[in-house]
Amino acid sequence: MAAVLDVKSLTMDFGGLRAVDSADVSVAEGEIVALIGPNGAGKTTFFNCITGVYKPTQGEVQINPPGKEAKTITGFRPNRVTDCGLARTFQNIRLFQNMTVLENVMIGRHSRLKAGLFGALFRNPATKIEEERVVEESYEVLEKIGIGRYVNELAKNLPYGAQRRLEIARAIATDPFLLLLDEPAAGMNPQETRALDDLIIQIRDTEKITILLIEHDMSLVMRLSERIYVMDYGKLIASGPPEQIKQDPAVIKAYLGEDFDA
Repeated sequence: MAAVLDVKSLTMDFGGLRAVDSADVSVAEGEIVALIGPNGAGKTTFFNCITGVYKPTQGEVQINPPGKEAKTITGFRPNRVTDCGLARTFQNIRLFQNMTVLENVMIGRHSRLKAGLFGALFRNPATKIEEERVVEESYEVLEKIGIGRYVNELAKNLPYGAQRRLEIARAIATDPFLLLLDEPAAGMNPQETRALDDLIIQIRDTEKITILLIEHDMSLVMRLSERIYVMDYGKLIASGPPEQIKQDPAVIKAYLGEDFDA
């Protein structure tokens, strides 16, 4: 399968600290790929460089959206990255807590609106029709993610697991071809984590969205991932299928530990 994301020699310096050191990561269309490693290894910084939060010191981020031309997006601002078809969630939930569940998803969906400033100001018929469609499509996303019953609830009133799902729903509402999940199982109980397994597979299989995730729950990683990259002190120290990673001496020493079993 063709690579939809191809990251070459990505490097990120903060003053004298090198947070990411010449990382090469490739994700093929339809894959679920994990990036793992100890806290502070540089994983979230890597995500931030891909999605425009940081401009990398060196390296290249290239995307190859299915059915479209390849494009280099290194240094693009976050809104441009979203326009190109990448979406992400965050390690710490970032919802609009005092807005409804539906409104949170509509914000994501609005990135695909065609109405310009004129339409927004003067509310012409085409704009009204488009906004009605946004409401319908946003509700459809909530149903797919399994939280349609919360449509009119304030985001802050949702159970924790549902808030995690809402953040995923808002990301999917932007119509991405690649979804980056930053510790989606953080804070979840075992039952919620198992349900998240099913949701991630559903997103990949039904919505045809490729997934790159950061996660500390190694049981989830080993169950879902086709391939795994391992980062330590900003460097990639291993990559390969789960069975290979489980037995890699460098990974065991740096992260998994001798007693790891998943």
